[in-house]
Amino acid sequence: MTAPQPVPHLILRTESGDRYLSLTNSNCWTVGRGDENNLVLPDRWISRNHAMLQRMESGEFYLIDLGSRNGSFVNGRRVSVPVTLHNGDRLTFGQTELEFHSPDAGLPSDSSIGADSQEFTATATLHVRRLISVLVVDIRDFTVMTRQIDEKILSEAIGTWFRCAGDIIREYGSWVDKYIGDAIMAVWIHGAQGVDHEEMMRIAQALSALHKMTSRLHERYPLPFPLRVGAGLNTGYAMVGNTGTGDRPDYTALGDTVNAAFRLESATKQIGMDVALGETAYEYLAASISNPNLFKQYAVNLKGYDSPTVTYAGSFGDLDRFLKIGAGPP
Repeated sequence: MTAPQPVPHLILRTESGDRYLSLTNSNCWTVGRGDENNLVLPDRWISRNHAMLQRMESGEFYLIDLGSRNGSFVNGRRVSVPVTLHNGDRLTFGQTELEFHSPDAGLPSDSSIGADSQEFTATATLHVRRLISVLVVDIRDFTVMTRQIDEKILSEAIGTWFRCAGDIIREYGSWVDKYIGDAIMAVWIHGAQGVDHEEMMRIAQALSALHKMTSRLHERYPLPFPLRVGAGLNTGYAMVGNTGTGDRPDYTALGDTVNAAFRLESATKQIGMDVALGETAYEYLAASISNPNLFKQYAVNLKGYDSPTVTYAGSFGDLDRFLKIGAGPP
């Protein structure tokens, strides 16, 4: 068989020879036993919907386990959260092993696959200044839970969380732009005319749905305590690039608006709240609500900022009351 060109691909080792599986012409590939997957692997130890490979706008590849029964492994280590893939990594699903190859993915990763969060980075070409909203959602007390729960249950529960979170965000008009350990970042791109009521309500509804989904996971898995999330939402201008086509434009964003969203999420822990909104995001969200004062104003010291930042923060109960008030016509 002729070796493939130096483009991202998987190599499946079989008795009849190596099989090359291209990772081009898309940004997401599902792996599983079911026929609906992009990569169908007829292995009885593999779940019907087992895992997902996602290529980010920066060119990075992530492996995300989708709550599979027997787990997904990278270089022999079970994946509990989305992990970045490196050139030459060995991926194991059930009794099937594949090799990941991407000329831009660097050297093979070592065995220290952890759940620590990373700072957001992007290397995609950024060339358009757009008004965006950035939502960062983080699983609370994740490290504590990893010390109290079997690795298999942890992988299934967290894999389910990432899959459901992606479904919710897509339902409300965005996509997961970045996985950061036990957190996700989503971006909504607004039009040149600004942000309308319906757009901001969709983002708030997505956040509420993420909270409700998370709070129910302990009913499905024997977790030591119910899972919780915290979130930061920020609206502002950023440099964005579009590397996608069709009905799923793949933007990535970089700039102070993105950084502040991460800092706002961190600030919720300092002030003991669930959700922190940047001042502009709150103004857009509250603009058409007659009595918007359901969130309390705070001045928080965000890491890397010289002066205190105004944020509006509250609980998920506050958010749901906000949504109930705003459900009517603007």
